[in-house]
Amino acid sequence: MFRGRMISKEVDEQVINVQNRNSSCFDLIPSIVKSSICDIPPRGLSMASTFFSNSASIQEMFRRMNE
Repeated sequence: MFRGRMISKEVDEQVINVQNRNSSCFDLIPSIVKSSICDIPPRGLSMASTFFSNSASIQEMFRRMNE
């Protein structure tokens, strides 16, 4: 998670760095990365937040829900 004003290029570079750094620990780390940055906070709040996750980690849950 990143705080403060971020440039989307910086976020993408950091995610790629994490993938490259940890790729030797796992058989497969998908290179499908999507990021969305919105620096406009919700009404009544002073800051917005961005969450990112690996959708491959929850694919089993979706598979079970689909059955």
